[in-house]
Amino acid sequence: MKIFQVDAFTDHVFGGNPAAVCPLDAWISEELMLQIAMENNLSETAFFVNEGSIYHIRWFTPALEIDLCGHATLASAHVIFSYLNHQAPTVRFRYAGGSLSVSRKHDLLTMDFPSISAIETEVTAQLVSGLGKKPIKAMKARDLLALFKNEQEIRDLVPDFSVLAKTEHLGIIATAPGEKVDFVSRFFAPRAGINEDPVTGSAHCMLIPFWANVLGKSTLRATQLSARRGELFCKNNDDRVLISGKAVTYMIGEVCL
Repeated sequence: MKIFQVDAFTDHVFGGNPAAVCPLDAWISEELMLQIAMENNLSETAFFVNEGSIYHIRWFTPALEIDLCGHATLASAHVIFSYLNHQAPTVRFRYAGGSLSVSRKHDLLTMDFPSISAIETEVTAQLVSGLGKKPIKAMKARDLLALFKNEQEIRDLVPDFSVLAKTEHLGIIATAPGEKVDFVSRFFAPRAGINEDPVTGSAHCMLIPFWANVLGKSTLRATQLSARRGELFCKNNDDRVLISGKAVTYMIGEVCL
């Protein structure tokens, strides 16, 4: 089985978020896909099957299958454009939740993803304990968004992952206004086997409409403040969001089973 490792949301290797990508001729078992993801030990491994005009895609962390993943979708589109002789300017995907697409213009890839609206929720003692600092407020959807005053507070967070792993949400997004960009964030998902994800496309499905509303603008720039960092170019588009970034290939190999 061919396997690619791609750094997403960056223009250089060792930056952004690494994802493994496994193109398949036909589906293998969920158990085997999870074993491969565990062996890769990256935040996500994407598997896809070409169904003619569309690719069926699935994503696995080292611990479980997840319902939506941005950076591994960007990485998959990069592989399809660069190595699988895809001539059209757009790659279309289907997944359990609907449809996605990724378009290419020069070296910039733009994902068309669903917008995720959130509702305000209680700032719990568990959240404060897990993040080590009390946010201004919290919003919830699949993930929980914790809003802080400024970029430095996001940088200074030292989470207690054992506490965050006990929350009901798949991921915890810490976010604040940026100093040189519109907003910054970090993403913690110990429940999914990922203490801190370097760059999280799916989190921006929630972040983009939130900050578009706060800032009163539809076009935004964002930075995810992980050790590897990631740069995202964002647009709020009603019930969809556009998330753009670059991707580079780190490794090409074969899985021997």
